[in-house]
Amino acid sequence: MRIAFIAHDLREPFKDYDAPRPYFNPGIEALLDGFAALPELEIHMISCTQKPVRAPEKIGDKIWFHSLQVPKIGWLRTGYQGCIRATRRKILAIQPDIVHAYGTERDCALSAIFSGRPSLVTIQGNMAELARLFQDRIGSYGWLTARLENFALRRIDGVICNSIYTENLVRPRAKKTWVVYPALRPAFLEPVPVAVSGLRPCILLNVGVINSRKRQLELLDVAEALHRRGAKFEFHFIGRSDASDYSKMFVERVKPMTVAGYARYLNRIPSEDLIRSYDSAAAMVHFSSEEAFGLNVAEALARDLKFFGSRVGGIAEICDGAPGAELFEKNDWDGLTAAIARWISGGHQRPVGAAIVMRNRFHPEVAAWRHLEIYREVLKTRS
Repeated sequence: MRIAFIAHDLREPFKDYDAPRPYFNPGIEALLDGFAALPELEIHMISCTQKPVRAPEKIGDKIWFHSLQVPKIGWLRTGYQGCIRATRRKILAIQPDIVHAYGTERDCALSAIFSGRPSLVTIQGNMAELARLFQDRIGSYGWLTARLENFALRRIDGVICNSIYTENLVRPRAKKTWVVYPALRPAFLEPVPVAVSGLRPCILLNVGVINSRKRQLELLDVAEALHRRGAKFEFHFIGRSDASDYSKMFVERVKPMTVAGYARYLNRIPSEDLIRSYDSAAAMVHFSSEEAFGLNVAEALARDLKFFGSRVGGIAEICDGAPGAELFEKNDWDGLTAAIARWISGGHQRPVGAAIVMRNRFHPEVAAWRHLEIYREVLKTRS
């Protein structure tokens, strides 16, 4: 079975055009690992960029890569017409059995529905719901993306949802839905190194893009409150920041806390360093206001970290059955602060057993087999 997989080469949104190889959303990279174990699949990755990038013919066994350069005029300002047409030409040349788009944020879903082939989309962020929650102004990127998402979901053959929460939002707008949890990259599922928990420093981690939805600025209030109580800890924030006012405020506010020794910002780090950060920490704190899934939550639990989080979106599904996970209502900052303080004063022990739950639930081969079943179902229906 030949699959055309339309996804964002992250060199484009990050403007990292000099990187020697394409790189993708971690969920995609994990799924590709799972696909490699299925001999019946041939994968053709298709990505659009505004500037030329290095494009190896293959990025894995039975995984081809096609980079399409599309001028800026062919992106959002024209409803992604340039991306849609370039992708359609490439799909006509590849002749896949099915087209699978990843995400409704940009061009991918639209290119899939105009490809002329049976098509699916995986939802990774609920753009219409985010536009509603944050009341995006008319004409803004969020407002436009929400409308393009609605347009695409009503026309595509089916939608793969990354959580039950997402499926509940998508079902009224889609012909057919399935829930398939994103896979974790194999390195995150390796056994956690044996360590003496009593010698482990009390490091709290927050991993994710610095923005108002992830609420890192508000977590600095939590860090400040814990510090005033005399708690001994260090809060490490890992994630990309941008030019937004929220990111700038966060970066400035964390500086005196770094000098005081209880909070620091580490920006983006490679995945191998991220795993080491998980393994050297004691807990993960993730308190976003909305979350379609929360891949970083699953990663942290796969490393047997203590977890404190908000009971929103897919986070509750990830934490179901995971030892040591504590969830709070999304604005219960006092409850969160008190729980972390109790845990620190009690010796900040890491729980045991969450890694096994994550390994069974989010292994790449589990996700790959489920995708193959869905592909067959769609082809049978279309035929």
